[in-house]
Amino acid sequence: MAHDSMFTTVHSHAPVAVNPPTLAAPSGYSHGTLSGNTLYLGGQTALDADMRIVPGGIVEQFRQAFGNVLATLAYAGGVPSDLVSITIYLTDIPDYQAHGKEIGAVWRELAGPTYPAMAGIGTTALWQPEAMIEIVGVAVIPDERLNRPER
Repeated sequence: MAHDSMFTTVHSHAPVAVNPPTLAAPSGYSHGTLSGNTLYLGGQTALDADMRIVPGGIVEQFRQAFGNVLATLAYAGGVPSDLVSITIYLTDIPDYQAHGKEIGAVWRELAGPTYPAMAGIGTTALWQPEAMIEIVGVAVIPDERLNRPER
């Protein structure tokens, strides 16, 4: 009996893909992976549901990319304050810095005044050539809100 109980516990915490239907259907990746109460948020660029990078500059791309991250978080039952870490990959750090106030306003609009541990990293290119930003993150979602998708 103890063995069955252990198996159930291990099985209930097996990693499961989190792919909200509101985002582009993933192929060869998952938008997120839930392991226990920890949601690992896969890299999100500014792709819309039609798999196109949104027009405009870094502020518009930040809004879309961060919105994609938050959509995956919400699908698993999370809220922005559950984010514990965010990493932002940028093809043009000075452009991001020049628009910092606008990007900060978008963050507060979408996620409120709480900021997790963060890093900004410059890179020469992202998966889509027109992408200027990619955001990855980690969230810890309390049991009472956790929505574990079916395997």
